[in-house]
Amino acid sequence: MTALLEHGAAATTGTPLLSVRDLNVRIPTPSGTLHAVRGVSFDLQPGEMLGVVGESGSGKSVTLRALLRLHRPPIQTSGEVHYGGQNLLTLNDQGLRGVRGGQISLIFQEPMSALNPVLTVGEQITENLREHKGLRGRAAQERAAELLDLTGIPSPRARLSDYPHQFSGGMRQRAMIAIALASEPRVLLADEPTTALDVTIQDQILRLLLKLRSELGMAVILVTHDLGVVAQTCDRVAVMYGGRLMETAPVTELFRQPLHAYSLGLLRSLPGVGAQRVPLVPIPGGPPDLRVTPGGCAFHPRCAYGDDACLGAEPPLVPVAPGRDSACVHADLLPPPGSVA
Repeated sequence: MTALLEHGAAATTGTPLLSVRDLNVRIPTPSGTLHAVRGVSFDLQPGEMLGVVGESGSGKSVTLRALLRLHRPPIQTSGEVHYGGQNLLTLNDQGLRGVRGGQISLIFQEPMSALNPVLTVGEQITENLREHKGLRGRAAQERAAELLDLTGIPSPRARLSDYPHQFSGGMRQRAMIAIALASEPRVLLADEPTTALDVTIQDQILRLLLKLRSELGMAVILVTHDLGVVAQTCDRVAVMYGGRLMETAPVTELFRQPLHAYSLGLLRSLPGVGAQRVPLVPIPGGPPDLRVTPGGCAFHPRCAYGDDACLGAEPPLVPVAPGRDSACVHADLLPPPGSVA
């Protein structure tokens, strides 16, 4: 893990490119309203790669889609998403179309579901080029081929006429990246772009994202459940649980010393790479039912450090160290992840 941490760079500070405040997403269900995202707030700096991690059901993908207002009624989204001096959650439809897919692009988690099966890959790339860059005809075709070549797809001009089912899983993911990059966005939202890919293709995709971030100067929010991916690629990490942010920190500092019991649990469930053999410590139980408002810390029922101080009001996410926020009342008592407790 130490070797991977060297890839992380210190996040720049200054005026945020994207600022999210008190983001909430409520999803009606037959058995009650599911509060999937609860008061999420964070900033994304220019050129920064922010990793968002957590178990399945923690609200990562729902948060990412809410940033671009992709949830439709009866799902309710509230809060503020500030970009370019505008709140995207209150922006009119015409203004939002200029941002969504143009200045902020999204790589969906399942390319086979996100890609249109009855349109060629070339048509799906040129649609973005036509809408956001004003390119048509031969110019659009040439740029589409350049984008496929940029993402490492061989014989890009020939593959423009292929349909998604004619691409392998890794190539479909690269095609999704090409579509997302067609508008040369300032922010790229990547929803588990390496899920279900073999380790060789996963490594290629991650290296590609790092290369493109460097070449295009864009900021990236990378949603994943894989802490190894975060260690390899990200500058800063936000840990989600039960629809809330539990901790935010520079990636090297989080791996060295987590300041939330849930972050510690995630790290202890990973195999180490050192000579010393340390038993894995799985997190007991399962994620909370977000149709019921938890009392106190949502992680308390599964936490080895939980006590009466964790009950009552839900602990807020507050600064606990320079550049670090935590919602754990026992942040100063947690041991390093490599220790045996």
